[in-house]
Amino acid sequence: MDAPVELAARVKEIKASPTLAVDAKAKALKAEGADVLNFSVGEPDFDTPAHVREAGKEAIDQGFTRYTPVPGILPLRQAVCDRMVADHGWHYQPDQIQVSCGGKHGLYNMAQALFGPGDEVLVPAPYWVSYPPIIQLAGATPVIVPLDEKSDFDLDPAVLARYATAKTRGIILNSPSNPTGSVLSARALAAIGELALERGWVVISDDIYDTIVYGGGKLPHILDVDPRLAQRTLILNGVSKSFAMTGWRIGYTAGPKHIIAAMNKIQSQATSNPSSVAQKAALAALTGPQDFPRAMRDAFLPRLDFIIGALTAIPGVSCVRPRGAFYVFPNVSAYFGKKSSSGKVINDSVSLADYLLEEALLATVPGAAFGADQFIRFSFATSMEILEAGMQRLAKALAGLS
Repeated sequence: MDAPVELAARVKEIKASPTLAVDAKAKALKAEGADVLNFSVGEPDFDTPAHVREAGKEAIDQGFTRYTPVPGILPLRQAVCDRMVADHGWHYQPDQIQVSCGGKHGLYNMAQALFGPGDEVLVPAPYWVSYPPIIQLAGATPVIVPLDEKSDFDLDPAVLARYATAKTRGIILNSPSNPTGSVLSARALAAIGELALERGWVVISDDIYDTIVYGGGKLPHILDVDPRLAQRTLILNGVSKSFAMTGWRIGYTAGPKHIIAAMNKIQSQATSNPSSVAQKAALAALTGPQDFPRAMRDAFLPRLDFIIGALTAIPGVSCVRPRGAFYVFPNVSAYFGKKSSSGKVINDSVSLADYLLEEALLATVPGAAFGADQFIRFSFATSMEILEAGMQRLAKALAGLS
């Protein structure tokens, strides 16, 4: 009998996306008739705006269904440049923009173009689940820099310096953050900037949640705090979160021309180009009315107020109030070591998430997936009715542990 085909070493080092795995399990249970309340998925519960959908339909009807240039169509790259100026005052040219098959694809292209064996990349934790695997797939090593709940998950410059080595090539920032919704302070960003300039790091700023921000005032951004970093910073963004277009798979990266050119080489051998139809839809999103992201943010705010109040009313649970995105990341470690009535022992965030799904039909994502095992993540991008029912189930399920 033939031996099974051996897999590449790289695939043995990584796991499938845990957030997508939880979402799939929840949907499978729901398909079987279970009344599952799904708080695991990281996407807005809004339809893509009508004018954006119409642009996609029009592209199909007009036969815009063939290959496009590798980095994306010129009008879309120009629209990204125009939005950068209008929203931030940053000036880019179209040859400094790559359009990719979602923001995750842009991150993958970036890592493949910049990092390799022997390189280290700093990843503040809690982190988005795909950062470490994307770095590993490039042959580099993710170095996890812990953030403290007591400081609202801001980055401590002294801690950062301890994790930096001669092998450090770059750092990934995500502000507002998935999973915490926290924002990096100007002080932390200034310290990162000094180290990046001093040691030649590349700064990767994942800004995918930059339109979903709560409270007044402009959030600190590393390019505003230290404009000297423009030639060693990559800005990653897209339309998935801001225009409820997760399934359209359009992201974009802005950065130095030579890095974008290198990323285009990678993309040319991977996907050739992003979907032509989705690019036309994204163009309509970026050049049309910009009220949709604000309306979505306004709808999220009362949900945020409710879920924070409900979580912090549960004995033993603490939760940093998010300043952006649509997630809460409560600390539930007070329940570790307890047992359910069926004898299930809660040892960590994974066993707690399993318990909540199996016993309370609540789908959440364990904090271990984000490098922070004391926590679990809830998305509040769902209806108030579901939020209210979910928090009732959560309180009851946790009260049932002893």
